[in-house]
Amino acid sequence: MSRRHKLILMGVSVVLALPLIGKAEISPLNTAVAVEEVVVDYQMLDGQIEAVNKSTVSSQTAGVISKLSYDVGDVVEKDALIARISSENQKSGLRQAQAAVSESKAAISSASAAVVQAEAAIREATANYNAARAEFNRVKGLYEKRIIARSQYDQAEANMKSTLARVESAKANLNAAKARTNAARSNLASAQAGLAKAGEQLSYTEVVAPYSGIVTERLVELGEVVSAGTPIMTGISLQEIRVVTHVPQRLILAVRKNKAARVYTDDDKTGIVVKKLTIFPYADETTNAFKVRASLDSAPQGLFPGVYVKIGFNVGSEKRLVVPESSVAYRSEVTGVYVVDEKGIPTLRQVRVGRRTPDGKVRILAGLDSGEIVAIDPVHAAVLLKTHQQKLHEAASDE
Repeated sequence: MSRRHKLILMGVSVVLALPLIGKAEISPLNTAVAVEEVVVDYQMLDGQIEAVNKSTVSSQTAGVISKLSYDVGDVVEKDALIARISSENQKSGLRQAQAAVSESKAAISSASAAVVQAEAAIREATANYNAARAEFNRVKGLYEKRIIARSQYDQAEANMKSTLARVESAKANLNAAKARTNAARSNLASAQAGLAKAGEQLSYTEVVAPYSGIVTERLVELGEVVSAGTPIMTGISLQEIRVVTHVPQRLILAVRKNKAARVYTDDDKTGIVVKKLTIFPYADETTNAFKVRASLDSAPQGLFPGVYVKIGFNVGSEKRLVVPESSVAYRSEVTGVYVVDEKGIPTLRQVRVGRRTPDGKVRILAGLDSGEIVAIDPVHAAVLLKTHQQKLHEAASDE
């Protein structure tokens, strides 16, 4: 058992050369050599399937439940309508918000028109002021030359000041119109925010599924009054599942180091490769075990949340004697293999087997030595053995 070991499936069939049978032809018997090889040691633990996506959908607005589309056990597609809440109050709020937006837009239009008018008034008042100032300067020159009377000078000065006052008044009106415009725009922004909120509240009256899954619990009845935050339905998705288990403290270092595992079901002897291991960084205070989540690529058929499975963690590797799994025969309470001797004669030998390997082999713990040849098909070997024994009996009778 110290030689280099590797499982060698013999591609050439061993033909049983049965002595004492004359020239009778015997069907070929496929065999394999029992050898030691390095195999991964999987530590088996119990685990439970759980859904990755499990959630309770709640109401986000107040009202009365007017429709329930699904019940426990129903399959729900993503974005499907789960429940509808009466929407009269929400519709009324939406109409009020729309009216507020329209009113704010009208106020902006009115204020913008006032700005245009004020700007036109400023231009006109400025033109009048410029003309009055030019006239005043002309009259002032004449007055200084003593050509005109003081009353004409005073009248030109008063007219210039009057037009300047109208310019200042027009500017004040423009500033007021701009202020009204800014206020109207601010009101419009608030009204639009209110409209968005009202629309959102109305959309909350239709409760939809966040993902495809199965309803596990219905928490309200038709006609029931609900408020924001009232749970409506609970569901799970079967598209993504994982295995939850608790790894003892003595194994956690090896599990962290290798980060590999397989999930075994009753019908799957090879095991399902775990996509990702999530190891919690702390141990349970009572059991000193670490919680581990094993994520799978897809949900195998027949596995549902709550089902118990076996999960094997890679905790290292070791040399073990292995044979093809198909070579192991189970006869009542006896487990054995058919060992083929140098003459090609199969003999049933009891063995003690260990766990299966992912590549379709089984570990032999006792009853077989490295280098021995075993029959791959126990049924075929049993038939050949019986035929050989009959031939031996017939040969002994003839003598």
